[in-house]
Amino acid sequence: MRTSTPSRRPRPGKDHPDLSFIVSAGDQVNKTGKPKEEEFAGYLNADALKFLPVATTIGNHDSLTADYKAHFNTPNQTGNGETKAGGDYYYSYGNALFIVLNTNNYNVAEHEKSIEQAVKSDPKAAWRIVCIHQDIYGSGKDHSETDGMILRTQLTPIIDKYDIDVVLQGHDHTYSRSKLLQGDAQAHNSYEFQLNAAGDDYDWDNAFNTTTQTKVALYPKDNDKNGQAALAAFKADNHCYTIDEVQGNTVVNPEGTLYMTSNSASGSKYYELNPIQQDYIAQRSQNWLPSYSVIEITKNRFVIDTYEITEAGVTEKIDDTFTIEKK
Repeated sequence: MRTSTPSRRPRPGKDHPDLSFIVSAGDQVNKTGKPKEEEFAGYLNADALKFLPVATTIGNHDSLTADYKAHFNTPNQTGNGETKAGGDYYYSYGNALFIVLNTNNYNVAEHEKSIEQAVKSDPKAAWRIVCIHQDIYGSGKDHSETDGMILRTQLTPIIDKYDIDVVLQGHDHTYSRSKLLQGDAQAHNSYEFQLNAAGDDYDWDNAFNTTTQTKVALYPKDNDKNGQAALAAFKADNHCYTIDEVQGNTVVNPEGTLYMTSNSASGSKYYELNPIQQDYIAQRSQNWLPSYSVIEITKNRFVIDTYEITEAGVTEKIDDTFTIEKK
């Protein structure tokens, strides 16, 4: 992340020597609901973290213990969106307001309170950026059409309401860049995940429809006609967006929101892409190589470039530069 705020802190790395800080979209560790000190040690051992601050997001693997709190300081905690790991927080840096939501808590009314509080703290911020773990608009095979989009019907209208420019996401361990999206202004059901019977993880096999108080099996058997019909209705209900008609990779004063999903920067865990690229996705990639994005923010421009590191250690771009301009 680069912003227009100067800093005298030394920067590691020859490719991007002027970085200001790192944004992590969650799952700093991989164990769920278990002691994981060795994983935190591995994460924090990275050379870059000796010089660069990191703004972390609570992922589903971080969510169910208090270990996360012992390793990361988060400013301006709102007291909303809490799980055992913590809750929502926000911060301003340069020309941007960053709002970090713990979407492992499915109470979207609380997340809206956090967004409202953050916006009031910096109403003149040129850019509003939300960071969440679950990729409500992603393109990975494992999550994007099941648990990844679980909060889409509820979060999309709030993202629109507060004029959020960009949403940074994780969860699917693939790279994707969305088209510019808005809600469809229609009524939809709301959904969440509940804990399993043991209480040590989420019940990833079933979405819970909080409107009808019923479960939706996300992986019904082929001969389960009722289950297949319920899953189809769940996916149809989550087609709750519209796509802005824009051309090229530089857009000016857009109305919609850009959703970016990051792949694994460490190369520790990858998933496959969804067999069919969704209509809301502009670009995606899975080359089974570590990748990361560099964002540059000024008062009038948001610029994002995404790179991978080849097996030979060469840094290569995997997507065209995408720019949002405000005039």
